[in-house]
Amino acid sequence: MPLITSDYNPSVFFKHGHLSTIYCGLFRRINGLIQQRERLELTDGDFLDLDWSYSLKKTSKVAIIIHGLEGNAQRAYVAGSAKQFNSHEIDACTLNLRSCSGEVNRLYRSYSSGSTEDLEAVIHHILQTKKYSEIYINGFSLGGNIILKYLGEGNTIPKEVRAAIAISVPCDLHNCALELLKPKNILFAKRFKKHLLEKIKIKQKLFPNNISLEEINSIKTIIDFDDIYTSKAHGYSNALDYYNKCSSGQFLPNINIPTLLINAKNDSFLGDKCYPIETAKNNKNIYLEIPTYGGHVGFYGKKNITYTEERTLFFIEEIKIS
Repeated sequence: MPLITSDYNPSVFFKHGHLSTIYCGLFRRINGLIQQRERLELTDGDFLDLDWSYSLKKTSKVAIIIHGLEGNAQRAYVAGSAKQFNSHEIDACTLNLRSCSGEVNRLYRSYSSGSTEDLEAVIHHILQTKKYSEIYINGFSLGGNIILKYLGEGNTIPKEVRAAIAISVPCDLHNCALELLKPKNILFAKRFKKHLLEKIKIKQKLFPNNISLEEINSIKTIIDFDDIYTSKAHGYSNALDYYNKCSSGQFLPNINIPTLLINAKNDSFLGDKCYPIETAKNNKNIYLEIPTYGGHVGFYGKKNITYTEERTLFFIEEIKIS
């Protein structure tokens, strides 16, 4: 599929990648969204907390939304997306990844960029309700990587899953991790590391035989965190093994449902390998849009509706017509 020409052109202030990222991440507020929590018990003894919001009209359509690294269902980019789905007669089920709902999960493992089994469990759970005939999946950053990996790694995709939309996706995890180590991203990297370390210290108290305080104190970067915790807790030998096996870029050629991927050119988190242009050209199901602006999960828009929220709804309508 040829690249999609983007017409996203925000005001001068939001053309700056960092400002777009920071505003939408820290200052944007979503009002009027009512969420109801459901706890989904998993077969491995753990749980997922799902935050539901509903269309005012009864509908047979639902969107599953997955947040990014250290996000949750209440973050503005997630809540804003849910609100837009609801206003277009689509229910929204936001998946709080393990340990991200405000309560630590039960197992030593938590979540990773490759945790497709949790998305699969949510889809299966929704299908069991027999309420929905159309499912759309929408992921941001790490959540987008999970979605793309799920669609292309060989799972049997239920016919009800009609389309996917992935925003600001680190299609090459190692490439992205190296970008986060650069001086331009030092404030973001420090913020991520702070939150991750807070959680792993809780894990250490619960599972002292799995990780020591000395190991935690040796963590200086996000790559160290993935080397010491993420990879080991999720069955990989080290950070590089985790990155190589979970990066979604390698799975894109196998995706066989309409999938919109939007990665801004000025996203400071993404390196060159996170823009899979050649793959998109060779897979009719991949719609790749690379706006000049947007930052990382930014895409400021008027009336408190982001460009990607509008684009997502337009894409869903577009594929239904085609």
